[in-house]
Amino acid sequence: MINNFRNRFKNFKKKRVEPLQLQQLVGEFFEESTPNNTYLILIIGSCAIATFGLLSNSTAVIIGAMIIAPLMLPIRALAFGALVGNVNLFRQGTIAVLFGTLLALLISYSIGWLVNLPSFGSEVLSRSKPTLLDLGIAVSAGGISGYAKVNSKISASVAGTAIAVALMPPICVIGLGLAKSDWSLSLGATLLYLTNLLGISLACMLTFLFAGYSPFRRARKVLLWALALTGVLLIPLTVSFTQLFRQAQLENSLKRALLNRTVTFQRLELLKTNTNWLTNPPQVRLSVRAQKPVTSTQVGLLEAFIKKEMGQAFTLVFEVSQVEEVRRETSNIPQQIQRNK
Repeated sequence: MINNFRNRFKNFKKKRVEPLQLQQLVGEFFEESTPNNTYLILIIGSCAIATFGLLSNSTAVIIGAMIIAPLMLPIRALAFGALVGNVNLFRQGTIAVLFGTLLALLISYSIGWLVNLPSFGSEVLSRSKPTLLDLGIAVSAGGISGYAKVNSKISASVAGTAIAVALMPPICVIGLGLAKSDWSLSLGATLLYLTNLLGISLACMLTFLFAGYSPFRRARKVLLWALALTGVLLIPLTVSFTQLFRQAQLENSLKRALLNRTVTFQRLELLKTNTNWLTNPPQVRLSVRAQKPVTSTQVGLLEAFIKKEMGQAFTLVFEVSQVEEVRRETSNIPQQIQRNK
């Protein structure tokens, strides 16, 4: 088995693409990364749909915007151009990505400024806290997208990889954050966008390298630069991942404390919780079902209990669905029967 693997590796190292095939692929990449009218229309349409989907907190609408967003194509082109040393292709892909990004930022900023919602939903907030998981998704999807380009049999999977990476929504979140002067939101979304961009580029380069489109000695310097830039992102992404893990632990501890150690929750049914960690202190929305209203005094006592119990302050916001028991009046039934007779 080991000899078999060695033979395959030797065959892989010897694998080279024919010049005609390489020229054909370069031509396709030039065509895909040209910022023409089609590219312009798709950028405008996907950005508008994604922004409205984010504002309405609709996952289905955002997915629709991801399908038509064309940013994956020029990213693959610039990655291929950098790998094979084609400066013109790299420049054109970079220009197309920058043009699409800036246009989407302008559109999302304008929509956010015009709509001017007082607060954003979970779809917006979730794109402001990228972690190592997002880098893993970007690398995996970028690898599949690159392989789909060199293997026509699976080219239909490009739409799926675009959904997995979600290039357009982070740009729209940057614009929405700028419209409300929410710098932490915009910075977080910028980090997610850069994570997706570098993750896709690096994965595409490695895929094209393994497919034999460039010798390693030519691609080594470019790959080292891509790895270095991605390595820089690992620092904030690792910090975010650590925070995410700690926040998940705190949320579980908070839920257990409320459910098991407070009198108030003995008469409430907890439906769901949602924590906004961007506020200070973090705001926890608790959707509950109750027969009696929850008073502001009870909320204050719960906040004091949680701060003492966990050593951290939380703002609790209750969304109460009241349960009202309605029964028939038995005393009136015989009279009603007599009248009907």
